Amino acid sequence: MTNAQHVNENLTVHLKVKDYDTWRTVYDGREKSRISAGITNGRVFRRAEDPNDLVILQDAADVAKARTWFSSDDLKAAMQKSGVVGSPNVRFAAAA
Repeated sequence: MTNAQHVNENLTVHLKVKDYDTWRTVYDGREKSRISAGITNGRVFRRAEDPNDLVILQDAADVAKARTWFSSDDLKAAMQKSGVVGSPNVRFAAAA
């Protein structure tokens, strides 16, 4: 076992959407925007009992930059357009 320093933080986003297919189209179209914020390696999971209840696991190279991106008016508009219900729950965590 090594104590190698991690490069990325883990980023978890939990959100509800009105319609998964509509949301996914907008999400996929914003890949370049996420990459510019240092957010990569996105994996989307849907709750078995509710396919509009989503968890996204991603890597964040720079937490401060990612937090700024998450609070941007551009992202807020995209979330509204994609049918996000309420506010997403966003968490950053470092590998232990």
